[in-house]
Amino acid sequence: MGQTIAEQILAAHAGRDVVRPGEFVTVRVDLVMTNDLMGPPVFAQLRRLGVSRVFDPARVAVVPDHVVPARDLAAAALMQEVRRFVREQGIPHFWEVGETGIEHTLLPEQGLVAPGDLIVGSDSHTCTYGAFSAYGYGLGATDVAAVLATGETWVRVPETIRVVLRGPTAPCVTGKDVILEVIRRLGVAGGTLKCLEFAGDVGALNVDERMAVANMAVEAGAECGLFPTDEILMAWLAPRLARPYRPMRSDPDAEVEREETLDLAALEPLVAAPFSPGNVHPVSALARRGIRVDQVYLGNCANGTLTDLRQAAAVLRGRRVARGVRMIVVPATPTIQRQAVREGLVETFLAAGAVVATPTCGACAGLHLGVLGEGEVCVSTTNRNFRGRMGHRTAEVYLANAYVAAASAVAGGLADPRAVGVGVAG
Repeated sequence: MGQTIAEQILAAHAGRDVVRPGEFVTVRVDLVMTNDLMGPPVFAQLRRLGVSRVFDPARVAVVPDHVVPARDLAAAALMQEVRRFVREQGIPHFWEVGETGIEHTLLPEQGLVAPGDLIVGSDSHTCTYGAFSAYGYGLGATDVAAVLATGETWVRVPETIRVVLRGPTAPCVTGKDVILEVIRRLGVAGGTLKCLEFAGDVGALNVDERMAVANMAVEAGAECGLFPTDEILMAWLAPRLARPYRPMRSDPDAEVEREETLDLAALEPLVAAPFSPGNVHPVSALARRGIRVDQVYLGNCANGTLTDLRQAAAVLRGRRVARGVRMIVVPATPTIQRQAVREGLVETFLAAGAVVATPTCGACAGLHLGVLGEGEVCVSTTNRNFRGRMGHRTAEVYLANAYVAAASAVAGGLADPRAVGVGVAG
């Protein structure tokens, strides 16, 4: 019997020919990632373990992205500790302000993620690397410290839920809507301890959109969300990845626990209403309720890509953000930001009355550069809308794709982008 992508990757990293769902195996990791927020607790655990050196500095990445540039004295102290650790350990994969970006977008861009890799990180959205056929998942500080010490960890081989895409996508439907539909069907716990594997017409989604899908696999409780390696992904990797890799695809006779089929042409833009990513509704239904908006946020490790910026700009071009609404645009990395400048996207945002901020996870995590006040309402391209996630406990966050976010900024309330007449950006 064949193996799924997840089983193939775990078997290879466990030194086995075959693994099966439910088994617990010890695996070596290709890369360990931490950031400015979770790094210091990880370093403290490492000291408690009595470990003075990480297992391999070249296989460690430290990404300052949550509270940089430092928002206050406490954040400045965190960064001092991070820089000291990086310097003492000789870790080469570290980026200062001006170079750094949101971790899950930055690492693939830097050529540090390849098909078949096994990556762990101190962030739950490490599953984003599934867009690159890599098995990524998040761990707590103690577990990450143990991996930094040994280069190994243990994992339970997950059952796989296969999601078969049937394309092409309808207008203004993106990868964000694909994963929201998956979460709507499975529920926020329906994929717990499992792997989501996407198959079928995956070519309907570009690599940026696949990142949005894989990123939110964890919002269905899944450990990872894996895409196969196809020509679109290989073309994306070619200028960025300098090492050889094995294209990943499930064996034809691999067994999965369950299969779901999504008709992309029948899908419409979706919105996750407060206070759960699983509270999913068609935007057309919610738009009729007249939901006012105080803030629109375009960014995050799920949707701060060039594709998202292009989609939002397609809506905003020649239009203005409604009076009384503030729109914050956060490109995920400096490379994306520079390309957005070259393409005139930043000029479009500024002309529309939006503000363009430095790459950061800040507002998404309720830390800085866009925290919501009491009773405020936000349409956001981020991945979580838990109570208090982006600021005050009474603030409400509606999760949506970039088209919906931009249309809502223009309308001053939650809006269907098809109602304002926009095309589909590449």
